[in-house]
Amino acid sequence: MSAKIAANRPMTPVEWGLLLTLSVLWGGSFFFVGVAVRELPPLTIVVLRVALAALALLLVLRVIGVRLPRGGKVWAAFFGMGMLNNAIPFSLIVWGQTHIASGVASILNATTPLFAVIVAHVLTADEKMSGGRLFGVLVGLAGVAVMIGGTALQALGLNVAAQLACLAAALSYAFAGVYGRRFRAMGIAPMATATGQVMASSLLLLPVMLAVDRPWTLALPSAGTMAALAGLAILSTAVAYVLYFRILATAGATNLLLVTFLIPASAILLGILVLGETLQPKHMAGLTLIALGLAAIDGRPWRAVKRVAVRRAAVAGGGGAGNSH
Repeated sequence: MSAKIAANRPMTPVEWGLLLTLSVLWGGSFFFVGVAVRELPPLTIVVLRVALAALALLLVLRVIGVRLPRGGKVWAAFFGMGMLNNAIPFSLIVWGQTHIASGVASILNATTPLFAVIVAHVLTADEKMSGGRLFGVLVGLAGVAVMIGGTALQALGLNVAAQLACLAAALSYAFAGVYGRRFRAMGIAPMATATGQVMASSLLLLPVMLAVDRPWTLALPSAGTMAALAGLAILSTAVAYVLYFRILATAGATNLLLVTFLIPASAILLGILVLGETLQPKHMAGLTLIALGLAAIDGRPWRAVKRVAVRRAAVAGGGGAGNSH
């Protein structure tokens, strides 16, 4: 019953504050990746991101005296979450950013709540799709189509493949949001869950990275790239996932994944101001449609407008009744 209440109720001001903070941390990840991909291959970036985050979180757990849970069932869940929430999407997004701008990647990532509505409807009993959510999905997916443009229909060029990779990452995040609901039921604290998943994803990806990238053959990265990796690991991964599992435990997967709509603004701003990137008008048009879709999914803006309309009608009706007497 508690899961149902958490999933369907409006978020509290504290949860909205955590969500906004999370959006800034994750928006920064696209900027950090945009810096790092200039000198390092994708898998190396991903492994350094999760491994450094795991080390940071393990240190924090040691300082606060919290021990990681043991048992095959718990660690199987950590590995499942690490695959869906880190290994697959991180690799796809970082590879995608070797071909498309960080702002475009972040906009494509903003489709995560659209996929989450569908996944949650199919796989959960308490986050079913309403008419408003269905409308939101259709409008949001139209925004994705506008953003990618006709090239996707004409030829599967390299940029289109990169865009599709980012969309596949968004779908993986949607599955992860639903999958991650189990950790609250298992009684695992958000800090321990965040640590377990990045440890698991590090173990999954390390052998692949060593075989593919052969990091010992790479040139030593510059100070700027190392700083970007530190920001990516500590801020956009370690701190971000503590907030992620804290929100997921109380607000539900659909509410949590609204964060990905808030991410593009910070990512776009950083990309333009620091990386010198540009966005085409179709990207902004697509983002506008995605915003409308997410507003329909969330439902609160429409309910607020309806309440205002009802109050105005009541005031007008009261004034009319007074005049008739």
